[in-house]
Parts: sequence; structure tokens; C-alpha cells
Amino acid sequence: MLLGTLLRQLQDERIANDLLFALGDVTLAARVEQAAGVMDENVGEYAAGACARFSDGADDEAWLALMTAIERSTDPAATCLRTMLEWSMARDAEDAALIASGVDEEERLDQGGCSGGHGGCGCGSGGSGGHHHHHHHHGHEPG
Repeated sequence: MLLGTLLRQLQDERIANDLLFALGDVTLAARVEQAAGVMDENVGEYAAGACARFSDGADDEAWLALMTAIERSTDPAATCLRTMLEWSMARDAEDAALIASGVDEEERLDQGGCSGGHGGCGCGSGGSGGHHHHHHHHGHEPG
């Protein structure tokens, strides 16, 4: 089966949902349910969305890993879905971590006795750091 065909099928919520449960991987299914809950989606929507996101956003390395896994697999569709879900959940976790760390940082700044809320406050936002770079002008030194 061509990967393109497989991807189109997996972006159908019903197919993605059925296939996920057909995998018989309780741990994976539970993680997907959790991830779907965060996104306020059902499992089928999340799984289909994961495949769509992978198609749009995966880098060469992720595609290569997917192709390799499918070549070795006896069940390409299941392997494809699993790989894309793992990729998608890892991305979600990174996003969540970024959001969480961003929130914490703002709270820390608030506690730093900043007046003027965000925006009016210069602490923690060291500009571009341009003043740390010493510009050496080559060619002007006396020979």
C-alpha cells in the first residue's frame, strides 16, 4: 500500500479510532485518550489530527523513521498510526512544557517587585544582548 493512501485513510476519524483500538496497546490508547482530553477532542479526532500534523510538520528524520518502521512492519497501517501518535504526543508535550515554563517565568518576574506589570518592566528581558558583543574592526590596526 502506498503511504499517501495510508495517510489519507488515517486522517479519517473512524478509521484512526478503530485502528488504535485494534493495536491492542492499552498504554498507547490511554496516552492518546489523555492527549485527546487535553485538546478537548475524542480519540479518533486526535489520532486523525496527529496524522494530519505529521504529514504537514514532520521533519526528514521523522519521515525516515516512519518509512523504516513501516518497511519492517507486518502491519504498516498500525505502525504508521503508532509512529505518528508518538510523534504528535511528543510535540504536544514539548508545547505544554514551553507554555508551562513561559507561565512560570512571568510569575517569577511579577514576584521580582516589578512595577508596571509586563510591558513596563525591563527586568528579565535583556534586549538582544547586543552590548555583550565586542566588535573588532579588522584592518584598522596600524600594520
